[in-house]
Amino acid sequence: MEWTSDQKRALELLKSPDNVFLTGGAGTGKSTVIQEYVRKTEKIAVLASTGTAAILLGGRTFHSYFGLGIMEGGMDAVFERAVKHRGIVTRLKKTETILIDEVSMIGAPEWGVAERIARKARGNSAPWGGLRVIAVGDFAQLPPVTKGMETEKPWAFMSGAWAKTEFTPHPLTTVVRSRDAEWNEILNELRWGTFSERGKELLLPRLKLAPLDFQGTRLYARRMQVEKLNHDRLETLSGAARVFNTFYIGNAKKVEELKKNAPIPEVLLLKLGALVMFRQNDPDYRFVNGTLGTVKEMSDVQIKVELLSGSSVTVKPSTFNILDAEGEPLATATNFPLNLAWATTIHKSQGATLDRAHVDLTGVWEHGQSYVALSRVRSLTDLTIQGLGPRSFKVDPAVTDFYKKLTPPMKQESFLDFMFHD
Repeated sequence: MEWTSDQKRALELLKSPDNVFLTGGAGTGKSTVIQEYVRKTEKIAVLASTGTAAILLGGRTFHSYFGLGIMEGGMDAVFERAVKHRGIVTRLKKTETILIDEVSMIGAPEWGVAERIARKARGNSAPWGGLRVIAVGDFAQLPPVTKGMETEKPWAFMSGAWAKTEFTPHPLTTVVRSRDAEWNEILNELRWGTFSERGKELLLPRLKLAPLDFQGTRLYARRMQVEKLNHDRLETLSGAARVFNTFYIGNAKKVEELKKNAPIPEVLLLKLGALVMFRQNDPDYRFVNGTLGTVKEMSDVQIKVELLSGSSVTVKPSTFNILDAEGEPLATATNFPLNLAWATTIHKSQGATLDRAHVDLTGVWEHGQSYVALSRVRSLTDLTIQGLGPRSFKVDPAVTDFYKKLTPPMKQESFLDFMFHD
């Protein structure tokens, strides 16, 4: 594949001994860079903030690796339990590098106690006990999950341990998802909560109701809306639905976790003509996570899908894993890597590139949620919107301030120009 100059610089920086914060807006190729780096790197622990991200990345969750659980009893209790756990201490001693994806969804308390655990377990007073840390993500997208409705989010960068890590930041600024320069410029404005006159001029005409037979994906904030629409649209197709049950193996508790977090459903119901979405990246680049198509042929061992681009792909079942803290599978789920695609949630769409989307912003509540939704498509012509309002594009001022103060491995004025005037 062809790498942008941003990505080439990132790959070189990742080969250095520095702690690296790899950031950038939606569609700038962060996932592609880290997949390439991990593929060629040994003695690295690949972690993610959520179970879903960990499964897609083929890694472990940040919480399980450091023994955080659900932070029962508070930070001190978590610390004491973890440093007395032989398995946690052993794996931290033998690890050289940790890579943490979707870092924006890790809270400051979790970040801080993990750093303390690493220092104690490794018997080293340096930050993270001398572990090399690579953090990947965009704080302008989805925030940490918190209990209740706290207005101030506990971002990881608010922890003193973030500053002690002394990251070398590298912002990816070239959007590879889309070649539509004007759309990329508008998205960059929306990322920072700016709804300019030009943005309104381009987005307001996209405000419309999608027709019932819309051949694209509707993005909703709530899961119930998604399940109902997918069921209703499947019912409109003739013929009986074919049932593809996901086959699970492993620890019962982890199987339940896999059912909740895997990108594939427990039961995949399909009919000929059903609109489906691929839920993984193809190593042969025939499709990516989010590619849409319609079902043309089905058997027990393969499904033929005609992509919206007009080409056809024959896909076979794939296996998704939950790994234990040592990187060994605790549970596996095997089925075709497809979902019904008339609708999906905004959270589930993160990381996906959609060919066509209708975004309903009516129920959004989180900072960055609307930006995540709109940035799934490559072009304005692939997008229609519902529920757009003056408060649709909320950005936490703490996030804006964090990025303004970030010191990159380049001239400061150049960095700010990239970040705020893409």
